[in-house]
Amino acid sequence: MSQLTEVQAPEQAASSTETTHHRICPLCEACCGLEVKVRAGKVISIRGHEADVFSAGYICPKGVALKDLHEDPDRLRTPLIKRHGVFVEASWDEAFAEINRRLPPLMAAHGKDSVAVMAGNPSAHKIGLLLYFARLAKALGTRNVFSASTLDQMPKQLSSGLLFGHWLSIPVPDITRCDYLLMLGANPLASNGSLWTVPDFKGKAKAMQARGGKLVVIDPRRSETAAIADEHHFIRPGGDAFLMLGMLHTLFDEKLIKLGRLAEFINGLSDVEAAVLPFSAHAVAARCGVDAETVRRLARTLAATPRAAVYGRIGTCTQEYGTLASWLVDVLNIVTGHLDEAGGAMFPKAAAFAANTAGKPGTGKGISTGRHHSRVNAAPEIMGELPITCLAEEIETAGPGQIRAFISIATNPVLSSPNGPRLARALDQLDFMVSMDIYLNETSRHANIILPGPSPLEDLHYDVAFPQFSWRNHARYSAPVFGRSGGQPDEWETLMRLCGIVQGKGCDVTAAELDDEQFARDASRLFGEQAPAVVAAMGGLTGPERMLDVALRSGPYGDAFGQKPDGLNLQKVKSASGAAGGLDLGELGPRIPEVLRTASGKIELAAPSLLNDLHRAVADLARTVPDMVIIGRREVRSNNSWMHNLPLLAKGPFRCTALLNPLDATRLGLAEGAFAKISSSQGRKHIEAQIHITDTMMPGVVSLPHGWGHDKPGARLAVASERPGVNLNDLLDDQLRDPLPGNAVLGGVAVELSALATYQDA
Repeated sequence: MSQLTEVQAPEQAASSTETTHHRICPLCEACCGLEVKVRAGKVISIRGHEADVFSAGYICPKGVALKDLHEDPDRLRTPLIKRHGVFVEASWDEAFAEINRRLPPLMAAHGKDSVAVMAGNPSAHKIGLLLYFARLAKALGTRNVFSASTLDQMPKQLSSGLLFGHWLSIPVPDITRCDYLLMLGANPLASNGSLWTVPDFKGKAKAMQARGGKLVVIDPRRSETAAIADEHHFIRPGGDAFLMLGMLHTLFDEKLIKLGRLAEFINGLSDVEAAVLPFSAHAVAARCGVDAETVRRLARTLAATPRAAVYGRIGTCTQEYGTLASWLVDVLNIVTGHLDEAGGAMFPKAAAFAANTAGKPGTGKGISTGRHHSRVNAAPEIMGELPITCLAEEIETAGPGQIRAFISIATNPVLSSPNGPRLARALDQLDFMVSMDIYLNETSRHANIILPGPSPLEDLHYDVAFPQFSWRNHARYSAPVFGRSGGQPDEWETLMRLCGIVQGKGCDVTAAELDDEQFARDASRLFGEQAPAVVAAMGGLTGPERMLDVALRSGPYGDAFGQKPDGLNLQKVKSASGAAGGLDLGELGPRIPEVLRTASGKIELAAPSLLNDLHRAVADLARTVPDMVIIGRREVRSNNSWMHNLPLLAKGPFRCTALLNPLDATRLGLAEGAFAKISSSQGRKHIEAQIHITDTMMPGVVSLPHGWGHDKPGARLAVASERPGVNLNDLLDDQLRDPLPGNAVLGGVAVELSALATYQDA
């Protein structure tokens, strides 16, 4: 044996040295801490980080799949420009030059509203995308701003704004002290929480049960979460608001209201009591599919349990009464004395970027809606954006303000929004489209230029949004694991260069120059005459790190730029992160009245728009129930449409199946493994899906997972295309919306099923 093979050369030894890196997982809302081991430039293992102050070693399969994502040969590493209908690789300078050549003249000819911009769910996990998307939208000056929020969460944001004065003041269950958790339309065992960042929900739920607490799940499917619950009750899809109205009626009728210390901070209680008079438990039973006695018992138990909370999520938002349902979750917590109390529903206090920790405590401007409307459908603006289901019609319809260009940032609405085929056709009518995406997918295939972002393992990480919904207060930071090659810019740099182009500064000005100019303006606006000192205090920081340091220093735990020496700044968070697992900022504590940002300084229980929408619900009490309706579902190995190309997550049983109750299968003549034709109630659209028969489904309800349909020509998703599945959203009507926020209705939609053929091979 040669000496060289016995003792490695120095450069070989260095390349084979194993290093350990600690990361926050960016692939779902749980934000788990990961321990990533690397050797010779390759990830060799990913496991949960036991010392992480927030997730304490928990990890789901998505975290392990970061290796697959980083190494995915389909992940784009260089810009693509479409020439003569074919994508070709290009340099970054070539890509920006092409954008500069085409986009400003289009805006000059047709106006600012001729450009639409949209941010997708992955943006919420990327600090550069989340913070700098707002800068691009402002630079564009367009009214046509869209995001994934109007597909899944705008009803909750709207109801929270109306109640508490800010869109993101969303109370979450204090699960570690809760003794009774009533959950509607949520499946945190699969999602790891949604607008509730709660890694290892199962462990926390089991601990609650071990101390005598109870978990009750209301869902049209006996989901993974329902399977571990103490009680599960089927509910007709779209019936959540009616169930909660029946509970609220019971609380008023039986004199079970107890406001506790919040009584002095509540407006509108008597108006709510009058408004719910038509919704007795008996009146709502048929509409929601839950018998009257169960409705009353749930209300009584909630009122009688000292530490209890109601939580509702995706299923309560993506329906025609999503805003009412979202509002009623909080109303029930308020009137039973469980809001802002230990073991109830509480407001997290994020270390940075939370608007409800800034400004004068306990009062504010509240929210405004409808400051403008969509051109074609007159849908109101909510939180600065329009419903994504308006995008296709705004492209198709000629006239002043017609959308002619589209900038898509980490989105795939062709799969994720209703009536994707229509949107795909509309995208092909655009004069110009830019997509920032790591894949050539079902939406980015329509672009003229694709600008990829780095791998998550090549990027720093700090969660901007999710600490505002977290089960425990914390602050954690991750440094990049790997360097970059090929001149790959940060995503914030890409967005800033787009800002420079649309502002008429051309494509040669650097992102750093533009960012310095913008930061100086922001500092002057926020800090007035102290702005020069703030700018100087940032030292050599740039981009998101500079914004993060300012947010931490001026936040509720911050050092106030040196005035509070024990307070937080970016360096302290960095020092405490990594192997140390971050900073634990403590359990949730009471925040009312400090958290309120309404003009009155009170919880506005009876917003007129919500009470007016109850008239629609009254008229709907006697509506005939369809024979069959469809709902979506979440999978622990999936996250919307973009993780089906990762081998670790894609392997195993075929998951894009239609779940159907045995009674329905017998009635319709459908056998296990058969293919069924699923048609819209008008019969104009249909899809074909494999049937899986299970008593976990409520009779009269069929369920398909969200985000499939990877069979579109031109996409480059080799693994996903092997088993493409079908797209639930192809059935859905893009004109069907919750009228208050314009949120898409994705569940409880009437369909018809019929047999096609026997299943052969998935």
